[in-house]
Amino acid sequence: MNTVIETILNHRSVRKFEDKSLTQEQIEAIVASAQAASTSSFIQAYSIIGVTDKEKKQRLAELAGNQSYVAENGHFFVFCADLHRFDIIGEMEQKNVSTSLESTEKFMVALIDTALAAQNAALAAESMSLGVCYIGGIRNHLADVCKLLKTPEKVIPLFGLAVGYPDQTADKKPRLSFQHIYHENKYEQDIEQYKGQLENYNQIVSAYYNERTNGKRADTWTSQMASMLEKSSRLYMKEFIQQHKLNVK
Repeated sequence: MNTVIETILNHRSVRKFEDKSLTQEQIEAIVASAQAASTSSFIQAYSIIGVTDKEKKQRLAELAGNQSYVAENGHFFVFCADLHRFDIIGEMEQKNVSTSLESTEKFMVALIDTALAAQNAALAAESMSLGVCYIGGIRNHLADVCKLLKTPEKVIPLFGLAVGYPDQTADKKPRLSFQHIYHENKYEQDIEQYKGQLENYNQIVSAYYNERTNGKRADTWTSQMASMLEKSSRLYMKEFIQQHKLNVK
């Protein structure tokens, strides 16, 4: 096994960081690694906002659900789906690009491009012995986040990435089994086998929590997921995105 795979497999979210900022060299290396990710048709439909202002980081922490590690880290990156620059390109080249930019397809391209770039950034940070934590909570109040970061139309902040020197290392959470995730030639639809794999995973997850909390918690993965999905969240998202002239057609 090589060091890249070891770094990938050793991933865990870090939620407590030392009070130490990243260097400019580290920031540039992380962003350069993000930019090296694959991108659909060379479109590069994302932007990254680094937040260093303490008041802005604190406000983002509040908007994300009072998550302290959004404010207290070595550097906070916000990854944005960005089709705004293509409005500018359309003007520069005197081409009508509006229909394409408002399509579901281009919105999906922007989401995928952004996610690929972010994962490259996370891996680069972890390869430097830094810790990372993705922050989807910034989507709780996107209008406020957009106002705070002064993002233009067709730019949507998707998630944050807190990066820093770990002050606390969490245990690695067990993932679903290879057999449950990987399908060969077709999607396996044996429901009893499918449920059996989930039951086995429930036992693994329950044991993980039991050991991690000294018996105070032993819930299963399927119970977690069902409880989470039973409650609807961020239902304003479709309307908000379309107000920004994305995913309209």
